[in-house]
Amino acid sequence: MHLCAVLLFLLARVCAESLEGPTAGCTFDEDSDPSLCEYRQAQEDDFDWQLVRTYNWPHMTSDLIPGSYMLVNSSQYGAGQRAQLMLRPLSENDTHCVQFSYFLYSRDGHSPGGLSVYVRVNGGSRGNAVWNVSGSQGRQWHQVELAVSTFWPSEYQMVFEATVSSEQKGYIGLDDIVLLNYPCYKVPHFSRLGDVEVNAGQNATFQCVATGRSTKTDPFLVERRNGVLMSPYSVTSSVGERRLVAWFQVGGAQRGEQDLYRCLTQSTYGAAVSNFAELVVRVPPTPIAPPQLLRSGPTYLIIQLNTNSIVGDGPVIRREIVYRASHSPWSETHGVNSLTYKVWHLEPDTEYRISVLLTRPGEGGTGPPGPPLVSRTKCAEPMRPLRGLTASEIQSRQLLLQWEPVGYNLTRCHTYSLSLCYRYSTAAGGGAGGNNATVRECLSVDRNTSRFTLRDLPPFHAVHVRLALANPEGKKESREVTFQTEEDIPGGIAPESLTFTPLDDMIFLKWEEPLEPNGLITQYEISYQSIESSDPSINVPGPRRTVSKLKNETYHMFSGLHPGTTYLVSVRARTAKGFGQTALTEITTNISAPAFDYEDVPSPLSESESTITVLLRPALGRGAPVSTYHVVVVEEDGSRQVRRRELRHVECFPAPSSHGESPGGGGGASGAPSHYYTAELTPSSLPEATPFTVGDNHTYNGYWNTPLDPSKNYLIYFQASSNFRGETRINCIRIARKEACKDHKRALEVSQHAEDMGLILGACAGGLVVLILLLGAIVVIVKKGRNIYSYPYYPRKKVNINKAVMTYRQEKTRKLGSLDCSSTEHSTLQQDDRMAHTFMDSHNCTAKNEQRSTVNESSSLLGGSPRRHCRRKSSPYHTGQLHPAVRVADLLQHINQMKTGEGYGFKQEYESFFDGWDIKENKDKTKGRHDTLLGQDRHRVKMHSLLADPNSDYVNANYIDGYQRSNHFIATQGPKQDMIYDFWRMVWQENCYSIVMITKLVEVGRMKCCKYWPDDSELYGDIKITLLKTETLAEYTVRTFAMERRGYPAKHEVCQFHFTNWPEHGVPYHATGLLAFLRRVKASTPPDAGPVVVHCSMGAGRTGCYIVLDVMLDMAECEGVVDIYNCVKTLCSRRINMIQTEEQYIFIHDAILEACLCGETAIPIGEFALTFKDMLSVDSQTNTSQLREEFQTLNSVTPHLDVEECSVSLLPRNREKNRSMDVLPPDRALAFLVSTEGEGNNYINAALMDSFLQPAAFVVTPHPLPTTTADFWRLVFDYGCTSIVMLNQLNQSNSAWPCLQYWPETGMQQFGPMTVELLSRSTDDNIITRLFRVTNITRLQEGHLVVRHFQFLRWSAYREIPDSKKAFLNLLAQVQKWQRECGDGRTVVHCLNGGGRSGTFCACTMIMEMVHHHNMVDVFYAVKTLRNSKPNMVESMEQYRFCYELALEYLDCLEVR
Repeated sequence: MHLCAVLLFLLARVCAESLEGPTAGCTFDEDSDPSLCEYRQAQEDDFDWQLVRTYNWPHMTSDLIPGSYMLVNSSQYGAGQRAQLMLRPLSENDTHCVQFSYFLYSRDGHSPGGLSVYVRVNGGSRGNAVWNVSGSQGRQWHQVELAVSTFWPSEYQMVFEATVSSEQKGYIGLDDIVLLNYPCYKVPHFSRLGDVEVNAGQNATFQCVATGRSTKTDPFLVERRNGVLMSPYSVTSSVGERRLVAWFQVGGAQRGEQDLYRCLTQSTYGAAVSNFAELVVRVPPTPIAPPQLLRSGPTYLIIQLNTNSIVGDGPVIRREIVYRASHSPWSETHGVNSLTYKVWHLEPDTEYRISVLLTRPGEGGTGPPGPPLVSRTKCAEPMRPLRGLTASEIQSRQLLLQWEPVGYNLTRCHTYSLSLCYRYSTAAGGGAGGNNATVRECLSVDRNTSRFTLRDLPPFHAVHVRLALANPEGKKESREVTFQTEEDIPGGIAPESLTFTPLDDMIFLKWEEPLEPNGLITQYEISYQSIESSDPSINVPGPRRTVSKLKNETYHMFSGLHPGTTYLVSVRARTAKGFGQTALTEITTNISAPAFDYEDVPSPLSESESTITVLLRPALGRGAPVSTYHVVVVEEDGSRQVRRRELRHVECFPAPSSHGESPGGGGGASGAPSHYYTAELTPSSLPEATPFTVGDNHTYNGYWNTPLDPSKNYLIYFQASSNFRGETRINCIRIARKEACKDHKRALEVSQHAEDMGLILGACAGGLVVLILLLGAIVVIVKKGRNIYSYPYYPRKKVNINKAVMTYRQEKTRKLGSLDCSSTEHSTLQQDDRMAHTFMDSHNCTAKNEQRSTVNESSSLLGGSPRRHCRRKSSPYHTGQLHPAVRVADLLQHINQMKTGEGYGFKQEYESFFDGWDIKENKDKTKGRHDTLLGQDRHRVKMHSLLADPNSDYVNANYIDGYQRSNHFIATQGPKQDMIYDFWRMVWQENCYSIVMITKLVEVGRMKCCKYWPDDSELYGDIKITLLKTETLAEYTVRTFAMERRGYPAKHEVCQFHFTNWPEHGVPYHATGLLAFLRRVKASTPPDAGPVVVHCSMGAGRTGCYIVLDVMLDMAECEGVVDIYNCVKTLCSRRINMIQTEEQYIFIHDAILEACLCGETAIPIGEFALTFKDMLSVDSQTNTSQLREEFQTLNSVTPHLDVEECSVSLLPRNREKNRSMDVLPPDRALAFLVSTEGEGNNYINAALMDSFLQPAAFVVTPHPLPTTTADFWRLVFDYGCTSIVMLNQLNQSNSAWPCLQYWPETGMQQFGPMTVELLSRSTDDNIITRLFRVTNITRLQEGHLVVRHFQFLRWSAYREIPDSKKAFLNLLAQVQKWQRECGDGRTVVHCLNGGGRSGTFCACTMIMEMVHHHNMVDVFYAVKTLRNSKPNMVESMEQYRFCYELALEYLDCLEVR
């Protein structure tokens, strides 16, 4: 059966082959159809093919094969000549198989030539031969198949070319060219070759697929239309499907390689050729123009791409920019979706090359970068200041400084400058006592160096150096680093500073420290030598002597010198480096009076009634020779005993007078003893001791030696004079006494006795009067029971609970209430200056309805008349009368009248203080800060003089009387550096316990007071000061010192009360803090302590304000009146400018008014429970309680803000940032935000408020609005707030703005420039506590801030007070604990409106601080302090009472513990 099937198949195949036939062709037979055998001879060849029919061809040889065919006889043509036979063009939609027969024969085996077949497509070039053969192939026909794959509309043409060989022998025959309508059997057919499109530079791959008979050994080629052939790079075959695939690649195709390509294969059986496929090479697009720069910045460039005009092929499917720094090979590429693009993250001040890349479809479609835009970014502000500023070498006059290298990453600009700025202080105006002048200079430093030598510096000075790095966009300055130059030899002592006081045998020399000490002066060397003398007995020049003095001894007393001698004195200073230049001066000692050689009063040689003879001895000149002698007669007065003129202690007679010209006319009527010169002798007339008769009635050198009166007593003196350079020295000695005759002597004694009795009786009468006045004064004092130390602010005695007595608060209320009941009458002016009373005597405490005593306008604090009468300006108001005291009850009305009165008010009253001032120039201006403030000499504090320094008793300080206590204050200036020792000497000498300082060390950039206390322990001269403890509060600091002095066994404790809240300009806005400070000083000062030292900068102004407040508050407490005008006027008589401005004068009135209105509200914790209970009790008559009255008082003294005081909050741009416009923070308390680039508004509705211990401890603000959340977190970051206390509920609001959540519950959230990250969260029944990390992304160099957020849950909406006091105490305790752990961070407190609830929290915090540090509670003071910054703090009576109740609860908790 199988055999039958095979036979049937073979039969069918044979029949099919017999039925098939050629569709076209040419057999060259005579019966061939010419239409099927269309051929032509080519015109461009060398010769033509010949059609041969051998049966009738005359040249038939045996070498030819019989038949009809085309022939080329090689022997007839030259070598290399060609003959081409072309068939007609063919066009089909399928693969064609062309079959033909050929022979190549030469009898002797030579090559007749070659036969090649070409396939020309669409009339193009013929290309390479698709098939060829050469050489002798034998005398027979060979059949060849050509598989041609062409597709419509392409057409192809077959070209047969015969080429004659060089041997020129043989025949080439061609026959039976047939186009079959079925595939070739001997060669494969190519599938359609598709076009290939690539982008320039990419590989183009052609895939030639051959189906049919083929082997891998057959050569496969790709032919380019120009004839170039390519070999495949890969060939695969599928044997079962008779399929073979070859791949050809045009590597890196360029535009010039765009052409037509076809596949070829050749074998011994024929050849196959495919259709031509086109290789299309597209050029990727490139912009013609570079991008355009729109704007540049330090880290960005904004460009426009400019891609409308391109070179290359489209379409553009993607745009990119490629950029790189000009100096860098590395580039970056960014895709761009728009025609403008911002290139970010660039380096400042760097040149960049930016090009545009365009991409078309296909691999490699990105064209080359277009023309570059070359542009430079702007400079950026330097990254940070330079660091590492150190001194590698320190010398006396130069510093070798070095710092970290300066790199681009720091400068952020290639154009920058580096400056080194330094400053140091030098003494100006003469030595250490002068003011300091600051030398400032900035030097440009080479930018390529990191070291610099700073030259020409003063030795041993603190040089403050900083580096400034600047570029066109900004400047960064480093912190100042202080270096101390080394010591050098000192400069010379200024000759003009050498002052001296010459005596006859001593010289007191004083000098000042060198203007350029150049270090610590360790020693002074004084040399002196006599160089000239008017005394011939002294040898000159004398030997040079040297004296050494300690560093703090700038004076020397030379002793044992010769009178009338000139000494050359030199002074030089020494440091550790050696001696400095020498200052020279010449000092001449004074001449001394001549010396007499009398051991005792000599006895007269003889005596008569009118003469007496004495022995005159020549005197010895000292420093100058004796120039003249005088014999002087003194007539004793017969009515009184003349004081004896003892030897060496006599008063001489410099004024010459003759007899009859003597005072008293010789009779003694004037009451003074008379004298006259009775003789003048020259030194030459008295070479030795010579007798001389007084009264011999002769004339000696113009003086008449008149006879003596026998009825009178005479004293005889011998006087010698020396004269040198206009200086006269006189010495005299009594050498005789001549008594009157006896009768005259008795009369004299009787007269003298009567006069002595009168003197005794007068003295007794005066003593009796004084005794009577003293007894009267004692009676008055005992009757009134006055205690001069009864200050109302001293700690009161403890209340005895067992007795039915009033409490502490009741006692205070009774005392303050009694003030309104006191009455006074206006004083009248007393014209009698003899009835002068002191200012304090005129204001003694009196009982009710007791008439006050009159006051004299010229009264003073010490009880006498002032040094200079201070006359007031004439004024229609109280003209000619003393300003009367004002009752406390009328003080408010008085102040309002003075502020609003026309014609007379505070201005006129203040100006009247300056009438008639006469400032006496003090003897030591070097210790006075201002010439106009030199202390009145009469009341100045006189120091115990130091040895050999007569001016060391001076200090610029004055005694000021307190209320009922003389010299209770010492007003002085803030010590300068050279006055520190004098200041502490004064404190020691006066046994002072309290020092009140009312200035900062530096204000408005100026040194106001030297730091005269140590941080630990320091020696000032012979006084050692040791700091024992420091207590710092919000408005003042208390420092306690131990004071020791060399040579004294006892220690002295001193307290300094330093008020730090006085503003740099003007006066405090409120007196609350200053009044509390004053009470603290009064309560801390022991009654038996010395004066209270009060100083500011100049010892005036602020000092006067404090003293007036102290005195007037005592007066108000005792008398119910205040006499501010006369008190200020009296203070000005003690010390000039005690009140410096009208503003200070008004402030005193306002402060006293506030003190009188508010009273003392502090309660000791031991009495708090009982006092609070009494405060809650309701008076049946008034139907109110003390607590309610106190709250009403608080409301009355709370400041009411004007529109001008809230000008910032009311600006149009800030209105939307306020949750409510009812209560806005005043400008003075605003917490402004730190502005950064691009942020123009630094306002937020937040106020800074003090706690009891720390200034600006609270930042109070409303709950953030949706538009102010970023500002809220900026506020937290800018002010270093470590706690946030939230006292309202979320979504609680009575306005259009709800209270939304402003923090992230998980992870991190960004609010404007702030990022807030939740670190942890904990919850209990009362509080939700969260821990956040807060960062400002625009100021990353400042690091992050860790903040704890306390959300209080136990304060229900629309309730005035918290639901639980214990829960609120727990909140306070947690916040205080966290704040202690964090250090000095502030606390942000907010509720709905930043008022009542926030104020209650702040007030309770202050109360807890008071209890811990002062053992007292003062709710009124706490709330008043908060309301001074914002009036709506603690809004209601319920909240005010809650503060008291919470204090009671807190004290109970402390007792339980």
